Formats: sequence, C-alpha cells, structure tokens
Amino acid sequence: MDILRLICAIFLPPLGVFLQVGFGRDFWINVLLTLLGYIPGIVHAVWIILSK
Repeated sequence: MDILRLICAIFLPPLGVFLQVGFGRDFWINVLLTLLGYIPGIVHAVWIILSK
C-alpha cells in the first residue's frame, strides 16, 4: 500500500498525505507547501509516508 501512496505523493502530494494520515495538521501543511512550491510538497509527502 505504501507504493500506491508514494505514487500519489509524486503526482499529487496532498492526496498521498491524506491517504496516510487523513485531514490533519500534516495534510494542511502539505497543501501549503505544495502551493508554495511543488517540490517541497513532494518532499514533505514522501517524508510523512515513510515515517508513519
């Protein structure tokens, strides 16, 4: 299942975070990072998925 989340994190980072933790603090941080820059959103999403 982590492979699917990682693929989602590359194409749409907030979706990958949502699938991992739901609508929480990490999701909204990822939305903000993705809006500020796509790459920071990807890095944050991958970090969240691999750390939890």
